[in-house]
Amino acid sequence: MRAVSRSNPFEVMLDETLVREMNAGGLVPELREIYGGDWVIPTPTVRPYCFSNFVMSHDGRISFSVPGHEGGGDVSDFNAHDQWLMGMLRSRADAVMVGANTLRLEPEHLWTPEFIAPDHAELFDAQRRADGRSERPLQVFVTSTGNIFSDSAVFRQSDLSVVVITTEAAESSVRALELPRTQVLVAGESEVNLSVALETLFSKWGVRTLLCEGGPRLYGTLIASGGLDEEFLTLSPVVIGSHDGEPRPGLIEGRSFTPGNSPRAKLLSVRRVGDHLFLRTAWNLT
Repeated sequence: MRAVSRSNPFEVMLDETLVREMNAGGLVPELREIYGGDWVIPTPTVRPYCFSNFVMSHDGRISFSVPGHEGGGDVSDFNAHDQWLMGMLRSRADAVMVGANTLRLEPEHLWTPEFIAPDHAELFDAQRRADGRSERPLQVFVTSTGNIFSDSAVFRQSDLSVVVITTEAAESSVRALELPRTQVLVAGESEVNLSVALETLFSKWGVRTLLCEGGPRLYGTLIASGGLDEEFLTLSPVVIGSHDGEPRPGLIEGRSFTPGNSPRAKLLSVRRVGDHLFLRTAWNLT
């Protein structure tokens, strides 16, 4: 597998943003050359500009759900361009948000650009400086029950700050953990009110850009609440499958929509590297 570089960039198959975003000052030049175009983020007003990143198998699954292989790496076949894209997206996020279950499944993970794509750490740092962002994105975890895996590596990192979004019912359980460098955001009585949480991240913590990396239940809630603005989705050639005794999750779980009344995304761009496709879609269009 060839390393990601200017000489091995993404192949642009479709990009309806090129005219709109050309020379508009989004990505730093080297990132723009590798990605094959720019990415300009609108200025938000009342909540963060929210974008998501997932990798999905050829048959629509996002995890093998096998111990030690629950993450997206196995789904993408550890594709270097998929990892680079994840790092690039994290480099533009004031905060990265995942559900508590994702934290339990990947306890050694850090939601920073350099963790997922260390070879490009300096370039991602340059992007954060160009955007005027903090050195590391705020780590945000969402739990309605207060079940947070306190031994996760993120709580051992002195350079990372954490916000746990939870409910009134679970607040005392979260505070009792006395997690280091962690603040608690209460939004909702027994279920997290994501709309309130996003507005509070914006007003209290100054989060202007928020990257959601799952899991599928949190993602479904984000879409149902109207909080998602853009989606970056890698389509992998890997096939996962599923059966009743060993179900594997799809992109959205815990939410169902009705015919004629379901959310729709607008395709903005398609990029390709080998047998992997990289889609970018827009949401909340009027």
